[in-house]
Amino acid sequence: MRRAALLALTAVAGLVLSGCSHPGTPEKPQVVVTTNILGDITKEVLGDQAEVTTLMQPNADPHSFEISAQQAALMGSADLVVSNGLGLEEGLQQHLDRAAKAGAPVMAAGEVIDVVPYSSGDAEGAPDPHFWTDPAAMIDVVDAVEGAARDIDGIDPTKLASSAAAYRDKLTQLDTEMTGAFAAIPKERRALVTNHHVFGYLAKRFDFQVVGAVIPGGTTLAAPSAADLRQLSEAIRGVGVPTIFADSSQPDRLVQVLANEAGVQVQVAELFTESLTGPDGGAATYLDMMRANTKRIVTGLKP
Repeated sequence: MRRAALLALTAVAGLVLSGCSHPGTPEKPQVVVTTNILGDITKEVLGDQAEVTTLMQPNADPHSFEISAQQAALMGSADLVVSNGLGLEEGLQQHLDRAAKAGAPVMAAGEVIDVVPYSSGDAEGAPDPHFWTDPAAMIDVVDAVEGAARDIDGIDPTKLASSAAAYRDKLTQLDTEMTGAFAAIPKERRALVTNHHVFGYLAKRFDFQVVGAVIPGGTTLAAPSAADLRQLSEAIRGVGVPTIFADSSQPDRLVQVLANEAGVQVQVAELFTESLTGPDGGAATYLDMMRANTKRIVTGLKP
């Protein structure tokens, strides 16, 4: 009886130990990404090979979101940090600098794309950080993420190459879809007015004209003057813009004011411009966001 009880206890102990991680079992590489758009891209490229932490929550403003002390510490110990690199995450620069000094490899997406400068407004001539509005630019970002991740211990290069290639194919398909959809808009109607300057890359890639923005700069933290609104209203009347677009993550009050100020019949439509949404928000992934925006731009501008 005693011997049977001892055998049973030994068996239970063996089951418990078999369910525990062995001391030598390696953890997944830790990758930290600043914005949720880049976070989605990075997860697609790395798949299940890394633990990817995205700092920016859905529906947040990349110009003003903040992180916790714990998240800041995680950046410093990460195997890779992926950032925009062109000043988009204005509140995170000190943390990015600190992470780099701590030895964390930092991949700045803005350093691997063909940068388009702002064409007008207070930031005219400065690098535009909104490169994701051009899916071709995001292919360059995928290449860079793949290259940076290839050097991380625990990443299988063959598996990495396969997932990166699969996502590049999806971006190429997206670019083809957008080109075909925008063909329905006559050239004279390809005019964009938004709440702030965010579509410079899309305009260059797909032959649109950026008429202007309610906030005359590259950040939502600025504010328009009465003269700015008056000048933009005149431009809207001159070009005959049928629809102006507001960022879905920002209140559209100023855009509505502009529509009234223009003195013409102008529709206001929402676009997903700087942030992904939650699962049910219509733009849970980068591909979802770009397809939704394409459809809304075509609906707003075609005859």
